[in-house]
Amino acid sequence: MTISLLDATDKRNLLLLVQLRWLAVVGQVVTILVVHYQMRVALPLPPMAGVVLFLVGLNLVTLLQLRRQSSVTNTHLFVELLIDVAALTVQLYLSGGATNPFISLYLLQVTLGAVLLEAWSAWTLVLLATVCFTWLSGSYRPLALPPERMDDLLDLHIQGMFICFVLAACLLVPFITRINRNLRAHDAHLADLRQRTMEEDHIVRMGLLASGAAHELSTPLATLSVIVNDWRRMPAMMSNPDIAEEIGEMQGQIDRCKAIVSGILLSSGEARGEGTVRTTITDFLDEAVAEWRSSRSPARFDYENRLRSNQRIISDLVLKQVLFNVLDNALEASPGWVGVWVGRQAGNLLVTVNDAGPGFAAGMLEDLGKPYRSTKGRPGSGLGLFLVVNTVRKLGGSVAARNRPGGGASVTLTLPLASLCPRGADAA
Repeated sequence: MTISLLDATDKRNLLLLVQLRWLAVVGQVVTILVVHYQMRVALPLPPMAGVVLFLVGLNLVTLLQLRRQSSVTNTHLFVELLIDVAALTVQLYLSGGATNPFISLYLLQVTLGAVLLEAWSAWTLVLLATVCFTWLSGSYRPLALPPERMDDLLDLHIQGMFICFVLAACLLVPFITRINRNLRAHDAHLADLRQRTMEEDHIVRMGLLASGAAHELSTPLATLSVIVNDWRRMPAMMSNPDIAEEIGEMQGQIDRCKAIVSGILLSSGEARGEGTVRTTITDFLDEAVAEWRSSRSPARFDYENRLRSNQRIISDLVLKQVLFNVLDNALEASPGWVGVWVGRQAGNLLVTVNDAGPGFAAGMLEDLGKPYRSTKGRPGSGLGLFLVVNTVRKLGGSVAARNRPGGGASVTLTLPLASLCPRGADAA
């Protein structure tokens, strides 16, 4: 992942280098015209124009490569800068060599190399620029100055240095600013990836603890089930209607706990394996909502499913638990009413859970999906939405929460349907 991020950053940097080269081409054309016509310094226009056209062609070829390539390497950037150094050397050779005030443009190439390249290639670029500078000190085509401008040689040199300074500054400032922006975006992306890795490690530890707890709980639950069954066979216990009703309720709750434990063990083992159940997205949601409604018995519950799709998916216990977590939070905040709306947007499944409770605090909306962010004040609370956000994100979806204008909260789960189908779910 880090390598791909670096490649993407280098690709953006190469695009910036292309944009900078366009500016350099314009600057060279303007400078050549000013020196040749305004300062009346004769320049070999055909070969210098050939170098400019070569840079234009290089830019066009580079843009075509950027469209075809998914990444850019340090070597590619190094070669591009080497060509720029070679083109600058040819232009300087044709216009006075080291006596040309534009000789300091080598520093522009060295600066770009220091920003864009790895250490070894940046120092290699420094060495080659130094060699070119040294060679131009003795090998160059002298400028053909008009006799009347020979006395103004120092003034002409100072004017050339000024133009070189302005050109280099105008090229460096926007380029370095964009490079820094790319680096900041790259660092922010890396920080986000580190945060996600930490959260996923946290989930893995929680999954191991949950699996271990499920194994440990299976024995006492089985013992309690045996005891309750014994009570149900005792005439003294069953003769009292109130006690008999409470024993039946206890048996139902024990069965529910056993089902939860079995679900945890199945999810930690082969929830997405060959033994999983295939169903349709509509049946899965209808059955999950019906199961939650029968076990929680909310005072008022509105369910609207506009999806009505026969698309095959995996009956995933983890996905069902995600839905249950959101519904449980809504019921706890709003015992009087919970509403669920299911629909489709493009290729995504939308599940919106509404309630009529007090809504989310501003800090909760900002920290949505972070562990142990809760207003309930109970030990270990605040993990429900954390697990929901990370599970949905693993499937390529997202979770959005907001406060409803008329009061209450609304949580929307967005899941790509492709990741829920058997092939996509196995890949996820």
